Amino acid sequence: MEDLIKELKLSIIEALNLEGMTPDDIDDNAPLFGDEGLGLDSIDVLELLILLEKNYGIRLASPKEGQKVFQSVAVIAQYVTDNRTK
Repeated sequence: MEDLIKELKLSIIEALNLEGMTPDDIDDNAPLFGDEGLGLDSIDVLELLILLEKNYGIRLASPKEGQKVFQSVAVIAQYVTDNRTK
């Protein structure tokens, strides 16, 4: 799981062009949206959806599912572990 979390952090940094950030800068359990954590927005969600589909073969069924999955990097990693097709 640790390797997947690091891989996800690297992918997020690259996909969202978070220049100057390293995986160590992202707390596994920090919220991805809002004022805490990374402070991502709705455009970033689209990028994360593309990342999950491209890298892991995962398609989210609804926006509500996305709200659950994109809580933190640790939650994304667990979801990928449970649902990946690639």
